[in-house]
Amino acid sequence: MGDRSSIEWTEATWNPVTGCDRVSPGCDNCYAERLAKRLQAMGNARYANGFAVTLHPDVLDLPLRWRTPRRVFVNSMSDLFHPKVPTGFIEAAFEVMVQAPHHTFQILTKRPKRAVALSEKLPWPANIWLGVSVEDQPRAWRVDDLRKVPTAVRFLSVEPLLGPVDLDLTGISWVIVGGESGPGARPMNPKWARDIRDACRRSNVPFFFKQWGGRTPRAGGRQLDAQTWDQYPVAASAMT
Repeated sequence: MGDRSSIEWTEATWNPVTGCDRVSPGCDNCYAERLAKRLQAMGNARYANGFAVTLHPDVLDLPLRWRTPRRVFVNSMSDLFHPKVPTGFIEAAFEVMVQAPHHTFQILTKRPKRAVALSEKLPWPANIWLGVSVEDQPRAWRVDDLRKVPTAVRFLSVEPLLGPVDLDLTGISWVIVGGESGPGARPMNPKWARDIRDACRRSNVPFFFKQWGGRTPRAGGRQLDAQTWDQYPVAASAMT
C-alpha cells in the first residue's frame, strides 16, 4: 500500500481508502480508476470492488511502522473526504497522522466543503497538510474553501491543467502544476503553466512543475522554460 512512490512531489503513498467517483472534468481520465481496474483484473484483493469506495482499516497504522521520516500522500487512490467515507474513519486516519509527527502527510481533495465541515472536529498539527485539485477556472472555488481549514500548509494541485486559471494565492503555501497523462491525454498550453508560475513568483509561493504529460507521465518531460521547478514549502525543509 505504498512504502515508496514515483509521484514526483511525495515520497510514499498511504491508502486506507481506495475508490472514488468522478466530480469534475479533471476526473475524466483518472489514473487511479484505470489502475484500480487493472489491479482488479489481476486479482488484487484490495481492488475486488474495482474503483468503488472501499475502506482498508488494516492499513490505518501503516505509517507508524515507517521509522524514516517521509512525505506521505494520503489516499492517492481515493479522496479521504469522499461522502462515503465515514466521519469516524476520517478521525481514525487523522489520529494516526498525529501519532506519526516524524512524517509529513499530504492530503489532497476535490471535496473541500466536507473538509471545512469537519475541520473543527479534526486535529491540525504542523505535519498534516491539506490541498485541493484545481484543474480549470470553474473549479477555483475550491481554493476559497481550502482557506477556511486551519491546516499549517495549504497547497494546490493544478493537475491536470485543462485551461487558464487565475489563482488568488492568499494563504496558499505551495502550488503544483502538471499536464494530463494517459490514453486520450488533453494537452496543456505552455502559457497556462507559465502564468501560474509567474503568479507564484509574484506572491513568493513555492512552485513545483510535475510534468507536461502525454501518453505516459514522463512523455513530455518535467522542464518548464529549460528549468526543473522542484520548490517546496519551507515547512518541508526538515524532511529533506
